[in-house]
Amino acid sequence: MSSLIRRLLLAVPVVVLIGGGVWWATRPEPVAVVFREIERGLVESTIANTRAGTIEACQRTKLSTITGGRIEVLAVREGDRVEKGQLLMKLWNDDQQAQRAWYATQVATARQRVSEACTVAANAEREAERQASLRAKGFVSPAKEDSARSEAQARSAGCAAARADVVQAEARVRLTRVEEGRTVLYAPFAGTVAKIVGEVGEYSTPSPPGVPTPPAIDLIDDSCLYVKAPMDEVDAPRIAAGQPVRISLDALPRQSFPGKVKRVAPYVSALEKQARTVDIEATFDDPTAPGKLLVGYSADIEVILDVRENVVRVPTSALLEGGRVLVAGAEGRLEERKVKTGLANWEFAEVLDGLAPGDRVVTSLERAGVKAGAPYSVDGQAAAGR
Repeated sequence: MSSLIRRLLLAVPVVVLIGGGVWWATRPEPVAVVFREIERGLVESTIANTRAGTIEACQRTKLSTITGGRIEVLAVREGDRVEKGQLLMKLWNDDQQAQRAWYATQVATARQRVSEACTVAANAEREAERQASLRAKGFVSPAKEDSARSEAQARSAGCAAARADVVQAEARVRLTRVEEGRTVLYAPFAGTVAKIVGEVGEYSTPSPPGVPTPPAIDLIDDSCLYVKAPMDEVDAPRIAAGQPVRISLDALPRQSFPGKVKRVAPYVSALEKQARTVDIEATFDDPTAPGKLLVGYSADIEVILDVRENVVRVPTSALLEGGRVLVAGAEGRLEERKVKTGLANWEFAEVLDGLAPGDRVVTSLERAGVKAGAPYSVDGQAAAGR
């Protein structure tokens, strides 16, 4: 009997060792996860444009002459700064200048005729007065007086007609000036010449409505810029002029600039094979902050709808469907916890209940084996890279 007991006592440690070895060999491997510690901070509700926006100039015009013709003068080059009223381009118009000179001589001739006709009319009026005086004294007949009065009236009408001829001749001169204006381009505002289509000696064609003819000169006022971007029509009702925005530019990565919504388009754009959008315009709070900007730069607008400051927040990447998160639990296992969230964006969500500062939540939910109850190990390399 004592021999049996001794054998059993010797066998127990062996069984325990074998059982421990089996458990160690078959135990689940801990999952390497990335944790993020819950903290207080800022949470915003924002919406962003669906496609890239563009830097636009407050004033930009694509100029063409009203009539076509051969380019005689190009007074500017691409990139030149011009002042309002400065000559940009002139077409050949020697025929119109010659016609204007001819009409100008007609004005001078008409004025000479006015001088002649009105002098004769004045003399005829004096003669009529003299005949009336003589008639009163009985020296001339009434017929003689009537004849003198009729002559004076006729000469007065001739004077008026001559004056009308002057007005008509001056109108012809103004008309030729208008016709000449169809062949010249002046800067409607101060700005920069962005593009010129045509060279001296080439024929410039005007841009009639409905015909996509390139303009002769593209003029930009780059002293005033704004951002234009399309927003999804679903988000449009939540956007209003005056709301704060963040503007980011592809040309200036990792930077953003504060601004305000300037305008929301009063209609929906329906482009073929694209979602329906509403264009909005935003301006920089400090136009000098981004430095020198070029019209046409790609830009994005993030409209800030609401802000919560110094609230408990959880990374959005840590949220599971149904408002659940995985936290670092006791005994090295992951635990599931239900949380109630408030304001949220793509980066953070406000926590109303379920988490407290200092709790650690899993953000690497896409990894295989990450689930409630799974043993875990901290991914030190990923944590170091945060």
